[in-house]
Amino acid sequence: MKIVNSLKTMKNRHKACRIIRRRGRVYVINKTNPRFKARQG
Repeated sequence: MKIVNSLKTMKNRHKACRIIRRRGRVYVINKTNPRFKARQG
C-alpha cells in the first residue's frame, strides 16, 4: 500500500479504483488488482 498526499493521481492509475473513507482515513482500493491500493496522509 502506498501512502500519498493526493489520491487523485492514484485513482487514475486503473479503471477499477474506488475512493473509500474508513475510520477517518481516505483509501483507494481496487478489487480486480489489489496492487493499486493507497492511503492518504
